[in-house]
Amino acid sequence: MQLASPASNLTPQEPSASKTIILDITGMKCGGCVKTVEKQLAKHPGAIATCVNLVTEVAVVECQPSVEPQELAARLTEAGFPTKPREAIAGETPTIEDFGERQQRESRAALKQLLLALLLLIFSSLGHLPESILTLPILKNIWLHWGLATITLLIPGRPIIVEGWRGWRRNAPNMNTLVALGTVTAYITSVVALLFPPLGWECFFDEPVMLLGFILLGRTLEQQAKGQAAVAFRQLLALQPQLARLIAPQAVGIENNFQSTSSVEIPADQVRVGEWIQVLPGEKIPVDGNVVAGQTTIDESMLTGEAFPVIKQLGDTVTAGTLNKSSSFALQATRTGADTTLAQIVALVEAAQTRKAPVQKLADTVAGYFTYGVLAASILTFLFWYFVGTHIWTEVLLPGQMSSHDMTLHAQHLAKAQLLQPSPLLLSLKLAIAVMVVACPCAMGLATPTAILVGTGVGAQKGLLIKGGDVLEKVHKLDTVVFDKTGTLTSGHPIVTDVVVMDGNNLVVSEGELLKLAAVVESGTCHPLATAIVQAAKEQNLSICAAKDYYTEPGLGVSAVVKGKQILLGNYQWLSQNNVNISQQMRSQSVALAAKGKTVVFVASNSQVLGLIAVSDTLRAEAKSTIKQLRSMGLKVMLLSGDTLEAAEIVGAQLELEKADIMALVRPAGKAQAIQQLQAQNHYVAMVGDGINDAPALSQADVGIALKAGTEVAMEAAQIVLMRDSLSDVVAAITLSRATFLKIRQNLFWAFAYNTLGIPVAAGLLLPSFGFVLNPAAAGALMAFSSVSVVTNSLMLRRFK
Repeated sequence: MQLASPASNLTPQEPSASKTIILDITGMKCGGCVKTVEKQLAKHPGAIATCVNLVTEVAVVECQPSVEPQELAARLTEAGFPTKPREAIAGETPTIEDFGERQQRESRAALKQLLLALLLLIFSSLGHLPESILTLPILKNIWLHWGLATITLLIPGRPIIVEGWRGWRRNAPNMNTLVALGTVTAYITSVVALLFPPLGWECFFDEPVMLLGFILLGRTLEQQAKGQAAVAFRQLLALQPQLARLIAPQAVGIENNFQSTSSVEIPADQVRVGEWIQVLPGEKIPVDGNVVAGQTTIDESMLTGEAFPVIKQLGDTVTAGTLNKSSSFALQATRTGADTTLAQIVALVEAAQTRKAPVQKLADTVAGYFTYGVLAASILTFLFWYFVGTHIWTEVLLPGQMSSHDMTLHAQHLAKAQLLQPSPLLLSLKLAIAVMVVACPCAMGLATPTAILVGTGVGAQKGLLIKGGDVLEKVHKLDTVVFDKTGTLTSGHPIVTDVVVMDGNNLVVSEGELLKLAAVVESGTCHPLATAIVQAAKEQNLSICAAKDYYTEPGLGVSAVVKGKQILLGNYQWLSQNNVNISQQMRSQSVALAAKGKTVVFVASNSQVLGLIAVSDTLRAEAKSTIKQLRSMGLKVMLLSGDTLEAAEIVGAQLELEKADIMALVRPAGKAQAIQQLQAQNHYVAMVGDGINDAPALSQADVGIALKAGTEVAMEAAQIVLMRDSLSDVVAAITLSRATFLKIRQNLFWAFAYNTLGIPVAAGLLLPSFGFVLNPAAAGALMAFSSVSVVTNSLMLRRFK
């Protein structure tokens, strides 16, 4: 099964003309940082396309073969974002240690900083308790509060200030820049007031302490929430077995006593295709393979979601990561390392979490310029209140507008204990700082990637592989769902019901000979109809000889040379194209069989019809309920088939579809054209299919949905893969996609709403009428709460059923 590579969302290029580099980046804090990283990568010579994810801290870069990963990493590191290239080693897949180690390390570091900041905040707050509660004079000393503020800036606040300065220096201000400007400005102003008492300014050393405390609290909670958001992906990684028991084929005896069989434990990623592996009860299967000895029951719930174990016998396929429940057995490896189904699912989910929804690109673009806008708003706030506001509303400078505890502390410091009058300069500075802090674009940067991270992770756990945020946005717009018939709406396991021999010519054959001849030709293809014909021949113990020059025309028929004769199998169109005449009698019989919902396959040789074979397929048990649910969701449902109109209408009638919604006798290329016609009528279309002949339509559709039991080509062309091979998962995939995109919109709404409401309040909108001032510490708390609330809202997706 070939699934999307991590760079599948980027601009398609010839394999020889480009390569993909994956970078692990640290230091990104907001959408502005994301935009800066993308700009730095785009400027590098040879870069073709880039995609950066804030939550997973990964950049995927498509570039010319001459570009070295170390060059890109060095460029970002120099720009202030420490980066390491992710080395792609053949056969390796990400491990849970690799994925979670850095996040745990960063969480521990953030927690230590937070604890120190909170300790300083507690000491700072104790100085403001009434003397009746606390009588320690030193806690009310202004120099102690200066010391607490200084320690806060130098230790827990130092990384923020340093990173903020770097962002300012490289002309790419970010969230750290805004916080650093706010805390340093408050600190410097308070130091000036402390050293020059005659100015009559107030000291507000508590502001930087409280501001940094709230910022670090928010970041710690945000880091924990981001870890919870990635839990589904980590659980997926945890399914990957680490060890395999290698055995020699000749060591497997008739009794299959695997417990006593000599085995050697090796890393699972070192197993080679063709080697034999022993799996004991209770162990996870290390690689994809076929059972070569013994039998057992396998828990495949991680892959299919089905709770009941599946019996596996000689020749059955088993999948890496599934659990051996009952007895030991041996398997022969068919896919190992990064080629296993589980490894490719992991790669697909990781790639999906990197791909951006268009709405996220807009948010990142806005965030990239937002910091400049915030700085401008902060400057305008200062200028307005200093030169205009304090002169129009002079009452805002009354002593009652000052923080009583700051005034008390500073009054004790003044030699003459003079009454402090709030200064226009200090009031303007406070409001400007509050604007800078409250408007940090962190929430905007987290709004989309956290929702995609949770949504795609939950989907993977439920067997719904959604290939990226752009797919989620497309699903949200769907109004039409088109289903292929054979193998999609039907079970895909048809059986031969009728074998009719043509009378009246010199090529008369028996029914057995006709079936045998058809099986020989069909053995060169893997279509469900071919499988049914071959299986029917085997059930009658008919020997299938060799043929040559096999040829398949998707959607029409097949041909091969059998004992020197050209044999054709297919529908009426296929025979007509090859100048084979079909008698009226044979056509009447085919129409009668098609009217019963059967698919008719004509058999011809030397331009003469030998007979026909009728094949019947049953509807999937969940087909009707799936169609009903999709309609209840407001979606139009249509049927697309290469079969005859009569056969398609029989299935359509069982599904209660209107005749206008049934399209039959459609070739593979015609299926894509049919989808294109619907799109031309302003429909947003999803195509659900499983075969090679569905691949063009899956690619043409706005959203292609493939069943896991289908062909690799179909799954490669699709944007959503249903691993459980259940038609009802079409509903689940659309529902999950809608729910995820709804979270994205909610997150973006709240992120913008915080800024839309917070900036005017921080700028003093309520000060003249209500005397309300949003001080910098409160602004920091509000900003931290906005980020945490956005991530927490995304985590609600984990409740998806």
